Amino acid sequence: MSTPVLAAVAVAVAWAVHGCWLARRLRTARRDPLTGLWTRDAFTRRARRLLRNPHAVVVLADVDRFKQVNDVHGHAAGDALLTATAGRLAHAVGRAGVAGRLGGDEFAAVLIDRDGTAADQIAVLARVLARPVDAAPEVHTTVSLGWVRRCDHPAEDLSGLLRRADEAMYAAKRGPGRVHRAGLGRLLASVTGRRPGRRGAA
Repeated sequence: MSTPVLAAVAVAVAWAVHGCWLARRLRTARRDPLTGLWTRDAFTRRARRLLRNPHAVVVLADVDRFKQVNDVHGHAAGDALLTATAGRLAHAVGRAGVAGRLGGDEFAAVLIDRDGTAADQIAVLARVLARPVDAAPEVHTTVSLGWVRRCDHPAEDLSGLLRRADEAMYAAKRGPGRVHRAGLGRLLASVTGRRPGRRGAA
């Protein structure tokens, strides 16, 4: 094989390797480094596509008393709790859905409820998320969940549905079951979708 041909092959191989490297870096940038879930932007893109399905359900999850976990048990225990929560949430939504970490101890998911059992699925999820973590068995906490059906608010975009789920999650933090479904009425939340004082609540 001539020298020019060898040089061309070498350049082609180098570009292919570089392209694979860039693709891996891009995928990594879209994943939360601690939990492996999609980052907020990556979650948003995928969630918007799923919301074309009228059977979609939007879920917000927030670890209760997370600051206390960090203060009492240390950040390693807090990280273990976040990682376990993320893994359990991702398993619950399955390949047909999407889960992401919005930041801190807050997670979001969109699942497809084809058989109308979302309420039961989310109730089970709440119990699963409250189980002790193998890596931090001394930590005992719960996760509050707020959820909303796409078909109940067909005119809402992802932002609006997340605000409704956020309001429901705030209500869940006050309830015994730690799960609350968004109602059909008007939003009571602030413009940002957060009730005053929600952060740091029990």
